[in-house]
Amino acid sequence: MTRRRLAGLDGIRGLAALYVVVNHIFERAFPGYPVDHAPWWAGWFIYGRFAVVVFIVLSGFSLALSPARHGWRLDGVLHFAGRRARRILPAYLAALAFSVAVAWLLVPQPGQGKPDTRSVVVNGLLVQNLVHARSPNRAFWSMAVEAQLYVALPLLLLLVRRLGAVVMVAIVTLVVATVGIAGPHDPRLHTFVIQSPPDLAALFAIGILAAGLVAANRARPWAWLALGASAPVLLTISLRGSVWTLTHLLWVDMALGPAIACLLVGLAAGRPAPLVRLLDSRPLRSLGLSSYSLYLLHEPIVIVVYRRVVLPRYHHGPTAFLVTIALVVPAAILLARLFASCFEQPFLRASRRQRQVEQVLAPAGLGLQVADVRGGDVHAGPHLLGDRHAT
Repeated sequence: MTRRRLAGLDGIRGLAALYVVVNHIFERAFPGYPVDHAPWWAGWFIYGRFAVVVFIVLSGFSLALSPARHGWRLDGVLHFAGRRARRILPAYLAALAFSVAVAWLLVPQPGQGKPDTRSVVVNGLLVQNLVHARSPNRAFWSMAVEAQLYVALPLLLLLVRRLGAVVMVAIVTLVVATVGIAGPHDPRLHTFVIQSPPDLAALFAIGILAAGLVAANRARPWAWLALGASAPVLLTISLRGSVWTLTHLLWVDMALGPAIACLLVGLAAGRPAPLVRLLDSRPLRSLGLSSYSLYLLHEPIVIVVYRRVVLPRYHHGPTAFLVTIALVVPAAILLARLFASCFEQPFLRASRRQRQVEQVLAPAGLGLQVADVRGGDVHAGPHLLGDRHAT
């Protein structure tokens, strides 16, 4: 079967990663979260969590595209786990070493202090959302959640096979809603909701459902459905403001999930064409191809530049915000590209070679299970990770 990349997905990853970078700059320039002290033209950058929503829906969508075309089955759980580990761990562990070095030698993360051995062990095992330790990189929390969602993926696919994708999403959403309602009444559960947002599981499940819609080739006006689903949520955010929104993120996140899912299904069908062309333009594709590294590396860079260069000269406010963007964004993108060339691309090339060997050997009856539309490689981060799949 002829395979081709789903146009536009790399562009979405790149823009979402860039949004996270600007959000973390925003938090330094306009302190006071969850109160928004920024001018109107910058205020929406306080909602960095929305980029995580995009990443998680996209992750479930990307990882489920091939299973959706093959009876909702992975080509072996161990095979899947090995691919995920090869994809995320080399760059992640290298970024962990970089973050620890920056925190020790230059500037630690605000409110964290210098990381210690516990920090390295907890973050290295990807349990930082469950076990308290000084963080060498605040952006790493979502990497732990993403890795745990990978562990849950086989179970979610089993539910789809037994009960259907819609019922699977309903079950996961019901569990998440129950936790969200009970959380404010139980201090320990409330802490868990903050550190490991359960709504991300519902968003991941919605992404899986979206992959099933692509596999079923359902023709719908997906772009209009995405606009219709997002409009009331965005209007509510605009009217209620940042404090209300950021204290109700579990519900706001889940409300945005269907809109993002509809957008992804539409892009998979090549609609709307102007948006697909924009997202698949060379600059955005290039940004997306190193978006995982950009996500992993940007936070220490933001802190160092702001604390050492911007804060002494401009303190806080719009000028500090714009100057930090001008300094951090190009530097972070350049470093991410260099980092990706060392810790992402060699492993992607190795994975591609392995798939080519499997595709040659499989017809010979050697017992290899090869998904003929498994697609390309991952180009994203935590909530950034997801495969580029064939259509």
